[in-house]
Amino acid sequence: MDFDVKDLSLAHPGRLRIEWARRSMPVLNSIQEQFSRSKPLKGARISACLHVTSETANLVEVLKSGGASVRLCASNPLSTQDDVAASLVKDSGIPVFAVKGVNNEKYYEHINRALGHRPNLTMDDGADLVSTTHSRRKELLPAIVGGTEETTTGVIRLRAMAARRVLGYPVIAVNDAMTKHLFDNRYGTGQSTIDGILRATNILLAGLNFVVMGYGMCGKGVAMRASGAGARVIICEVNPLRALEAAMDGYEVMPSIKAAAKGDVFVTVTGNKQVLAGAHFLKMKNGAIIANSGHFNVEIDIPALRNMASSRRKIKELIEEFTLPNGVRINLLGEGRLINLAAAEGHPAMVMDMSFANQALSAAFLLEKGPGLGKNVYPVPAAIDEQISSLKLKTMGIAIDRLTRIQKRYLAGWEEGT
Repeated sequence: MDFDVKDLSLAHPGRLRIEWARRSMPVLNSIQEQFSRSKPLKGARISACLHVTSETANLVEVLKSGGASVRLCASNPLSTQDDVAASLVKDSGIPVFAVKGVNNEKYYEHINRALGHRPNLTMDDGADLVSTTHSRRKELLPAIVGGTEETTTGVIRLRAMAARRVLGYPVIAVNDAMTKHLFDNRYGTGQSTIDGILRATNILLAGLNFVVMGYGMCGKGVAMRASGAGARVIICEVNPLRALEAAMDGYEVMPSIKAAAKGDVFVTVTGNKQVLAGAHFLKMKNGAIIANSGHFNVEIDIPALRNMASSRRKIKELIEEFTLPNGVRINLLGEGRLINLAAAEGHPAMVMDMSFANQALSAAFLLEKGPGLGKNVYPVPAAIDEQISSLKLKTMGIAIDRLTRIQKRYLAGWEEGT
C-alpha cells in the first residue's frame, strides 16, 4: 500500500484517540451503520484533502464502510496528528499521505499521491486538491463526477472558478450547510481558536484588548469565547451589515488601523489576504500577539513582517518573536497557520459530527446525482441538512414539537387573516 506517514509505531495511541473522538460522534456512527448495510459508495474512489485528525479518521472509516476506496492527504502542513495518520494506515488499511510540519513541496507531493487512484469523487478543505486537479492533473477531470468542500475559503475559490467557467465538475459546498456553519464555524472555531492561543502562550485573556478581524460565523465564535474569558473584544470588518451586527452584539467596532494601536491579541478569520499588514505592524504595542484562524497563512502578511524586522527569534515551539527597528516586539503564533490546529486539536468531535455527516451523505448524493449536475457549486440538499439536525437532536435526548394539521394548513394558505 502506498502511504507516507511519520511513524507507524504511533498507531496504538492514534487508535485510542480515534476511538475517543468516536464517542462524541453519534450521528456519524449511525450513518456508518447505515452505510455498512447499504454500501451507497460502492465503486467510489475518493481522494480526500482534509485535516488529518481523529475526527477526520472517523469520517474516512465511514466512507470505507460505505464501499469507497479512500486516499487521504492533509489540507494544511501543520494540522496532521501523526499518531492518527499512522493508525489509519496500520489499523484501517487506508492510504494516508500526511506528516505534520512538511514543507510546501512535500505538501503538494502528498496531494498528488492522494490523487494516485484516479478518483471519481473529491473531498476538500480549502480547495487545494481541486485546484491541483484543475492545474496540474487535468487528465483526471473526465472521470470525476463531483466533489465536496468543507471550508469558507475553499468555497470562495470554487465559486471564483465557477464564475470563470473553469470548474470541471459539480461541487457541494458543505461549509454552507446550516448544520455545518452555524455550529462548526461558530462553536468549533470559537472554542478551538482560544484553546490554541492559550496552549501556545499560556496568557490570561481577562482584561486584554482582543481584536477579531472578520465577523462571519468563525469571527462570531471567536469573539464570543474571548468575551466569555473576560477580554475586551474589538471587531474589524469590511461588510457594513456584519459590522452593524457586531456593534449590536455589544462589541467595539473600528477600522483595523485604529485597532492595531489598541490590541493586545489579534486573530484573523476572514478568508482574505494581508488583513494584518505592514501598516498595522508599525502601530502595534510592544508584545502584541498575532494569530490566524483562517484556512491559509496569507491573512497575516508574514513576508512583510520578516522584511520589517531588525531581528527575529523563536521564543518557544509555536511563538516567533519579530523585533522592529523601533524596538517593538511582535509575537507570531504557529507560523500564521490555523492556530486551532497548529497549537491545539482543532474542533471538538461533537461539532465535527455534524460537519462530517454532511460530507458522508453529500458524497453518496453526488455518486448518484453528480453525472446529471452542471459544473457549478451547489448547496447541501435541504433534506440532508434536516436529517442531520434531527439525528443530532435525537442523540442529545432532545424532543421537539411537530406542526398540527391545522397549523400546516394555515401556513400553506393565504385566505385567513385577523
